Amino acid sequence: MENVIGKIKTMVIFFFTGLTSFLGALAIPVYLLVGANIIDYVTALLAAPYRGEQRTSKKGISGIAKKIGMWLLILVGFLLDTLLAYLTQTMGWAVPFKFAIACIVCIWILVNELISIIENIADLGVEVPFLMPLVKWVKQKAEDTAKISETKS
Repeated sequence: MENVIGKIKTMVIFFFTGLTSFLGALAIPVYLLVGANIIDYVTALLAAPYRGEQRTSKKGISGIAKKIGMWLLILVGFLLDTLLAYLTQTMGWAVPFKFAIACIVCIWILVNELISIIENIADLGVEVPFLMPLVKWVKQKAEDTAKISETKS
């Protein structure tokens, strides 16, 4: 039994090592977004009665569909990054950052998830004195970065 658990641990470590190596700078935002998605979903479920909302399958599936849409946006950023990398490599240019667009999209979505988590927690009656302005500041920085990238091209 211990041998099986050891093999499972090795496979999990191998998988995440390979994924982290492939994603590079995008790995940390992706891992954080997975955690934020789960926390946001759970806090939304907990906060629903405090908002006077009913927890229904339709709302739950709608929330999951929204999160899938978020991941598809990151995939679009990833595809754009891949296309740009191919284009620049074909032209003989060196690109210093592997997944710039996907990283910006992922961070922007992550910040939106954090805002949603804070709102859900506030609806539960917990005081969140300085977190919302701080998270909105980070969101603005991500948006400013995207605007800089837009104007340069």
